Amino acid sequence: MLNEKFLNELEDYLKSGKLEEDFEYSSEERRMEILDYLERVMDIAEIADEVATRLIFKNSQLGQMFGLKDQK
Repeated sequence: MLNEKFLNELEDYLKSGKLEEDFEYSSEERRMEILDYLERVMDIAEIADEVATRLIFKNSQLGQMFGLKDQK
């Protein structure tokens, strides 16, 4: 399910300034699609952060303090 190639391409696209260029020269409808896509990426990033936190702290004392159950 994890696709390193896709993540690298997305990162390069964002860092390169190409997204801003595409946005600048796009129709209003396409601009809204780009903004919706970026919003979804940010939502997914928040979920990834929550999952990473659970994975890191699940079997720790700190995790127990926050009510994370032990991994079996």
